[in-house]
Amino acid sequence: MKRTVSALLAILMLASLAACGGGGGGGGNNNNNGGQNQTGGGAEEFHIGIVTGTVSQSEDELRGAEAFIAEYKTVQDGGIVNHITYPDNFVAEQETMIANIVSLADDPLCKAIVVNQSVPGTVAAFQQIRELNPDILLLSGEPQEDAPMISAAADLVVGADNINRGYLMILAAKKMGATKFVHISFPRHMSIDILARRYAIMRQACEDLGIEFYSETAPDPTSDVGIPGAQQFILESMPAWVDKYGVDTAFFCTNDAQTEPLLKRVAELGAIFVEPDLPSPIMGYPGAFGIDLSKEAGDWPAILTKVEEVVIENGGSGRMGTWAYSYNYTTTAALAELAYRTVKGEASLDSMDDLMACYAKYTPGAEWNGSNFSDTNGNITDNYLLIYQDTYVFGTGYLNQTDEVVDAKYRAVK
Repeated sequence: MKRTVSALLAILMLASLAACGGGGGGGGNNNNNGGQNQTGGGAEEFHIGIVTGTVSQSEDELRGAEAFIAEYKTVQDGGIVNHITYPDNFVAEQETMIANIVSLADDPLCKAIVVNQSVPGTVAAFQQIRELNPDILLLSGEPQEDAPMISAAADLVVGADNINRGYLMILAAKKMGATKFVHISFPRHMSIDILARRYAIMRQACEDLGIEFYSETAPDPTSDVGIPGAQQFILESMPAWVDKYGVDTAFFCTNDAQTEPLLKRVAELGAIFVEPDLPSPIMGYPGAFGIDLSKEAGDWPAILTKVEEVVIENGGSGRMGTWAYSYNYTTTAALAELAYRTVKGEASLDSMDDLMACYAKYTPGAEWNGSNFSDTNGNITDNYLLIYQDTYVFGTGYLNQTDEVVDAKYRAVK
């Protein structure tokens, strides 16, 4: 069912959460003073932990935490939020990452923890937190571990709808004039079940829609080459790829850090770019085009307008797209808001309407669609929700992707 974001107010009360309003488990405080905290005009007796990546790995999710903090304040400032980041090389420093997430549960007032993106190690961290305090609500944004594992460890999982997007991005590429589609990734990402499924769906969609599908391999930013080396590889490879495949080719990469150099070369070489893996007007575009958005910070319509002007000036009209509001920014803020409302008994984690109401708060006027995660056999996971926003093409406008009907056969593609 299509779900258009609107100002929905959730009134569902969770009686079971009354028991969570008390102490909680774990050891001493984690930079907390305890007691009541004045936030939003009322006294709150709980804290919410938020875990994101850093600016260099994926800026949007961190900015989403900052948006939530702007309203509810940090614990240190008398509010309710404990925000930490995980290391850029979270694969090599997984033990540190896990320990940092688990440390949030040491706070006796912690009632919910939001992790976005939920990189490898999140499941282990959540399992340890469950042992410390089973009453803490655990919310996972954009998981990078297999669905059965993360859905068993978390109370709620929300990810980009890479099942439907596997078809919709190819459809968008065709609408934008692409005759070929190139998928760029590396083994670690392709070992993630939902990304592997999306890859397979993209191949099938290309066959169905008459587009040639190709794949290229790039270095993993968490490998020895690091983020700079992975970005340099894209910069150096794109001229040869465009020469090989032609300008009417849509290029797509699965990594956030590689999006900026990809966009830079797509604009310079005249190719096509549908949208980032985790779409946002600030995902790659400001760096690729040297756009200063300091004055527009937090004003997404203004950000979109400014980015669009620069993209058009650089010849990207009708050839480059994104989502009007950042997916990762919104997911951090919306999941934190949902956790806040649920702890207060004003929302339910198992309500799509309540989730969409929180997304609506941070994306006024945007249109979303979504559904429960299901595997290739049609088995539905109740606490794992997939969502997507309409694609916005600079110089053209919305593609009305949320109105498209995706054939159910793509959910069974392996």
